[in-house]
Amino acid sequence: METGSPHDTGTADAQGTPTPATADVPAPDAGTEPDAGAEPDAGAEPDAGAEPVWRALPPGLLTMRRLLLVVWLGLLTLATALVPGLLAGPAWGAFAVLPLALLLWGWVMLERNWRSWRYAERADDLLISRGVLWHEETVVPYGRMQLVEVTSGPVERHFGLASVQLHTAAAATDATIPGLDPAEAERLRDRLTELGEARSAGL
Repeated sequence: METGSPHDTGTADAQGTPTPATADVPAPDAGTEPDAGAEPDAGAEPDAGAEPVWRALPPGLLTMRRLLLVVWLGLLTLATALVPGLLAGPAWGAFAVLPLALLLWGWVMLERNWRSWRYAERADDLLISRGVLWHEETVVPYGRMQLVEVTSGPVERHFGLASVQLHTAAAATDATIPGLDPAEAERLRDRLTELGEARSAGL
């Protein structure tokens, strides 16, 4: 005959002393993902083979170039229409169509050329891409940079633009990035100078 209470869930030892029951503890799930807040490995280096992050030139460069195009070819169109027309007759003023057509063609090509300009800072070098009819890419290794300077002519200063000129040990790899914002030009100069010194020192 059983004497235990129906509420007793423990077991008795050899001397009859009851022992408390143990709750079933679920085993940790082997597929549980690690904590999302865990920090990544601080020693991981950036992937040198990753796709470069391209930067485009500001639209102020396109505005400046188009204005210069209108000034020069506009004056040429006016001169071509007036001078032959006054000296040889009105029919000769039709030659003004030639510089006018060149102005319209240049207006479109300047935008295409502006859109083709871009640059990317990679792990070991600076990549510059440009050109519409003849596409060209220049790779400037940081370790070969000898001088990085920011220049800005009178017209560029009027439009709030500056250019970054890169001078390397080999003249073939010299490059220029035109029409940048002054703040971006100075940032790029300081960044490239720092990287160039680090690569030259073997860091």
